[in-house]
Parts: sequence; structure tokens; C-alpha cells
Amino acid sequence: MTTYALVRAGPGLGLAIARRFGKAGHTVALLSRDQGHLDDLVATLDTDGIQARGYSADVLDPDALTGALHTAAENLGPIEIVQYSPVPRADFMKPVLQTTAADLDAPLAFSVKAPVTCVNAVLPGMRTLGQGTLLFVNGGSAVRPKGSVAGTSIAFAGESAYAQMLHTALVPENIHVAQLIVPGAISPDSEHSSPEALADLLYGLHTDRKGFRHYAEPMPDPQDGAP
Repeated sequence: MTTYALVRAGPGLGLAIARRFGKAGHTVALLSRDQGHLDDLVATLDTDGIQARGYSADVLDPDALTGALHTAAENLGPIEIVQYSPVPRADFMKPVLQTTAADLDAPLAFSVKAPVTCVNAVLPGMRTLGQGTLLFVNGGSAVRPKGSVAGTSIAFAGESAYAQMLHTALVPENIHVAQLIVPGAISPDSEHSSPEALADLLYGLHTDRKGFRHYAEPMPDPQDGAP
């Protein structure tokens, strides 16, 4: 039995995708800053018969993030799948003309340095397994920069570049890297971007192992005023 690790776990998409991988037979490691929040998610998954554990770690703390992933592998079994999908903070969303160099420190640590930390923590184990999947989930600004959310747009672009380079480099090692772009809001009422629909899509990216970039639904035309 191998482990699916989610960075960072939440009650919407996070819970849905943890349930999807858990029902497919994987143990589940949930990472977030709030241990109480994690305990609630683990209890919910337990009612579904899914073996899960929560590990408290801040993605901006490389040592804590690395330690949590290593401990999860020791507790639950080797990590075969990692999903990196924390929601950017509101203070990353400054307009481009109000963004200073210092304003980029946290977004880049959040969306570039933290994914690099995660990959470096789990890659040796995936190589030992002879297989693995790295899933990156981003909003539309990862592929269409938006001046009103400059910090996130710049950081997502860096994350996208890193993930795409990983995809190319790791294909020979049977380690699949995929990015899912979710252009709009995640909503229970959305046909394509509900938590359950996205969970099925992400699970399919793991099993189908085809291509790098995928879209939950078509990108809106910026001339229509959509984000």
C-alpha cells in the first residue's frame, strides 16, 4: 500500500481528493498548519474507512515541511503521490504597480520554494518505488498573468516552469508530473469545478499519466472581464 500526500489539506477539494485516493486503496497523509483542523478531516475520512493521518507543517518552513513528509512515509508507507495545492494568501494579491521586490518574497517561497522542498523530500522514495506522481493545482493566473494579483501571477508562473521542467526530466524514471489549471472558483454547484469533479479529474491524471498541463474547464476570454 502506498501513500497519497496532500499539501495543504482543506475541507473542500482537499477532503474530496483525499477521499478519492483513499477509496482507491491509498493511505492518506494530510498536511496543514492547524492540527485541530487536520484531526477533523482525519475523523471524517475514518468514517469512510480510509486510513489517514494529519501532519502539522507550514509550507513556508522547509524543515517542518520536509520532516512532515518523511514522518508520513514512515508512519503510513512510501509516498507515491503528492499533490501541492495550497491557496495563496490574500496579501499576495497586490496590483502590479503596487508590488515591490519585498512583496514577492512570500509568494515565491509559497509557490516555488515550497514545491521544490516537497519534491526533494519525496523523490528518493518514489525512485525506490520505481514510480510516482507529482500533482500541481493552480488558478488561471498561472498561465494568464493578471495584473491585479501580481504576486500570485509571478509565483504561479515560476511554479509552472518548475513543474514543467520536472515533467520532462522525470519521464524516464516513470514519475509523472501534471498540472491542473482551475480557471474559476471551486464550487459544489459547478459541473466541472466542484470538489468531487476535480477529485475525479486529479485521480485520472495520476492513473492516465498523459501530458503535463490540463484544464478543469476552458479558460474564459479576458475580454469578457472574467478573472
